[in-house]
Amino acid sequence: MTMDSRDILIGRINDGIDTTQVGDNSNKSILARGCDPEMGRRAIELLPPLLGNPEMVSVTNDDDFITELKRKKWSVIHFAPGACRYDATKSSIPGSRSLSEGWGLAEYRNLVRKHQGEDIKIVETTDERQIVPLLRKALESINEI
Repeated sequence: MTMDSRDILIGRINDGIDTTQVGDNSNKSILARGCDPEMGRRAIELLPPLLGNPEMVSVTNDDDFITELKRKKWSVIHFAPGACRYDATKSSIPGSRSLSEGWGLAEYRNLVRKHQGEDIKIVETTDERQIVPLLRKALESINEI
């Protein structure tokens, strides 16, 4: 992926941002599973201030994803648009390991629920413009202290 295409994707995320005031979500957390480390880094810089400053971690391989699923109870699990597009075309999501080779989002959802519980909020979209509204909605629906 070139820097130009990454800039386009970040621009699409920005297109989905509205000016609605967001409450304080600093006591919540988002684990994002994506495919592109640079996009993950950019998302970590861009998204938390727009979402009420939740803790946000982005990973691009299943070793790190499983480690994070076991490390703590997350508020929201987010599958990045690139991973969702791979799933939509029935392609393997980059970053898989022998355990997860050939998995689609259905298998990843099962893994998430195994480690995080049935009530975990999972956000998926193939459209970058939907990231902020969907994550805001998921965070708003969580009543954490």
